[in-house]
Amino acid sequence: MQTLKNYVLALCLLCGLTNAVAAPVAVTGVRAREAPDRTRLVFDLTAPADYRAFSIAEPDRLVIDITEGAVQGALQLSASKLGLVEGLRHARRADGGLRIVLDLNEAVSFNNLTLPPNGPYGHRLVIDLKRDRGHGGRVVRAPRVDGDIVVVVDAGHGGEDPGAVGARGTLEKDVTLAIAQELATQINALPGMRTVLTRDRDYYIGLRERMERGRSEMADLFVSIHADAFHNRKVHGASVYVLSQRGASSEAARWLAEKENASDVIGGIPLSDKDAVLQTVLLNMSQAAQIRTSRMVADEVLHALREVGPVHRKDVQHAGFLVLKSPDVPSLLVETAFISNPTEERKLADQRHQRRVAEAIMRGIVNYFHAYPPHGRQPPPLPTLAADQEHRVRRGETLSLIAARYDVSTERLRLANELESDRINAGDTLRIP
Repeated sequence: MQTLKNYVLALCLLCGLTNAVAAPVAVTGVRAREAPDRTRLVFDLTAPADYRAFSIAEPDRLVIDITEGAVQGALQLSASKLGLVEGLRHARRADGGLRIVLDLNEAVSFNNLTLPPNGPYGHRLVIDLKRDRGHGGRVVRAPRVDGDIVVVVDAGHGGEDPGAVGARGTLEKDVTLAIAQELATQINALPGMRTVLTRDRDYYIGLRERMERGRSEMADLFVSIHADAFHNRKVHGASVYVLSQRGASSEAARWLAEKENASDVIGGIPLSDKDAVLQTVLLNMSQAAQIRTSRMVADEVLHALREVGPVHRKDVQHAGFLVLKSPDVPSLLVETAFISNPTEERKLADQRHQRRVAEAIMRGIVNYFHAYPPHGRQPPPLPTLAADQEHRVRRGETLSLIAARYDVSTERLRLANELESDRINAGDTLRIP
């Protein structure tokens, strides 16, 4: 009898396992996001999908086959967001799978990947369509058409990659875009300087594409804006990173291995006609100069950020972030604050604080280029700081309350007003630094 019970139990478990494996993956929706040179389609799924994607010509189509897939509800694109896609249709395959066909208006190249749940998003299948402009990955460095100092400003994350999410729902991708746009506005207002944004809207860009944008623009500096996160909500403060030597070494090996890029690795000096030892020496020299300059700019930026709020580390940090790995463009990554800290999340979502952060980063950048302008170009003028504000104390207000309102420390407020204590009286006029 016990043997029969064990057999029945095993059969039930086997049936349950079979049903779990055979259960279809439901596609619950699709949306499209457009970037300047691509269209990204995101399919929302109820579970990870086993799929394959392939293109067909004459007419141009992209086919996505999902094993044991099904559509739940309507699956259609808004006519205003089709981009490279003329239409979308789907049908059930004879083997029980789901076939989705994208009718295209031109030949495209494509990439595909799946993403796990993150923040407000569940499982996703992502298809990136790019206009087919031939093969080859070499970055073409157009000659500079003016004498401006060029800064490429990179707003971290974007599109289906929200980055870190604060407890109040603040998305890192929104904060970084707002600060990047404000930073670009402030730098562009200075004579002799201009900026290029890697993205000016909410769409996704690959990490290497961000880095290569700096090279294609022949940038004098690349700055990537982020907002940190940590499981301990008490952790706070800004940080500034430059490339680590280990990260530089791994990127050097990749560049030297990719011969199609070898003619354009270090400012247009061809490497393909050099022997392996000389190639390595030249590239290492370029990277060492890049890291040295990056560190000098980063020191200035970190110093300026101390005027806005606390810093997480007192010194510039080194890491192997991919966006920092350009062999010939000085690059830094700014973690503006910890979005996981409730107080800093509130500040990061505030436009006034975003402007102050952008101003601090701008001052650090300009301070460096004022002291060390690129060869043959004029140093930019030092930025004029905004005039101090005044606040008339009302009944019931405290020094700490006023400091929090203007986003300054009580210590700075005391020093600016030569106060020996935190005691203030209604009717007093305080200078807000």
